[in-house]
Amino acid sequence: MDIPAMRANFAKAGATGDEAPLYFYSHLFLSHPETRAMFPVSMAHQRDRLFAALGDVVARVDDLGSLVPILQQLGRDHRKFGTLAAHYPAVGASLLATLEHFDDEWTPELAKSWSEAYDVVASVMIQAAEDATEQPAWWEADVLAHDRRGIDVAVLQVRPRTRYDYLPGQSVSLETDVRPRLWRYYSPANAPRTDGLLEIHVKARDGGPVSSALVRRVGVGDVLRLGPPIGHLALRQDSDRDLLLVAGGMGLAPMKAIIDQVARAGPARRVDLYVGFRTEEQIYDRADLRRLTDENPWLTVTFAVSEDKISSLEQGEVGDVVLRHGPWLSREVCVAGPAAMVEDTVSRLRQHGVPDSRISSEVFAPSRPGPSVDGEVTE
Repeated sequence: MDIPAMRANFAKAGATGDEAPLYFYSHLFLSHPETRAMFPVSMAHQRDRLFAALGDVVARVDDLGSLVPILQQLGRDHRKFGTLAAHYPAVGASLLATLEHFDDEWTPELAKSWSEAYDVVASVMIQAAEDATEQPAWWEADVLAHDRRGIDVAVLQVRPRTRYDYLPGQSVSLETDVRPRLWRYYSPANAPRTDGLLEIHVKARDGGPVSSALVRRVGVGDVLRLGPPIGHLALRQDSDRDLLLVAGGMGLAPMKAIIDQVARAGPARRVDLYVGFRTEEQIYDRADLRRLTDENPWLTVTFAVSEDKISSLEQGEVGDVVLRHGPWLSREVCVAGPAAMVEDTVSRLRQHGVPDSRISSEVFAPSRPGPSVDGEVTE
């Protein structure tokens, strides 16, 4: 495969904005009308997502060691859409047609490279889906509690009707009948429990149809559907190092799950959690974090506010506040939150001397439908 040529070709399609995704879906739906039922009625929130995901794959196509596990997760996850092995050739044909349409320098050699790359991606995803046939494509879960924590934030308690396994720090995709065929990822704020309960933190985003519905329309007694868990943020099973957890906004949820895991299963270790918000008023989970520190003497919680000069809390970006309280050279580190916050915090910690092998991170971004290969989570 001529990977540099593939990346240059993909960049040409990506530079067209909405035109390339529109061409792709038009080609797919006209050539294979049966695939239309797999997508939402409105494509307004869908069109750009294929190319965002493809960009992530292209960026790693020469690093199969990291790409294959991600493709396996996606293959298992896509079963919830009704994706079958027979659909992959249709998607591949429409992809190549789109990439050719927007490149005046398209060649048979480039077509061969893309066909080979797509065959690898498709075969890995198909095999992973086939290996997962004994588990459900999705799980139904009842909403047992819905607590509004402000105009745009809610905390939901949901219970799957059958066993649902996940790891603290992972994310799960949710679908509601209020927004059919629109799946969005959220990270449970607790470790797995014997009663199966999941705590889900949701912030209604501007233009976010699912997050807005979960905050403002879904209530007790409603049923959600959960897709398979996915994600990269997790504790190393072979380490008992003390932890540094850094969260921005809704990135707090997976950090609470990790704290819950330490409390339930150990090993005993010190945990320092830093949580950043723009203003003190936005801290929606303060009471429960106070409860956690009261119950667990090994846990400390520090809040940082970046745009609230009258607050008595620590001032500044959360990554800056973290470094003021170091050193952290012996810690295992987890970081979750908006992209800029994650990038800034991880960069500061690397410069501080924490090795990459002990840093895991997850970006919580409103622009994507789920974790990308770089770990983004919405909404």
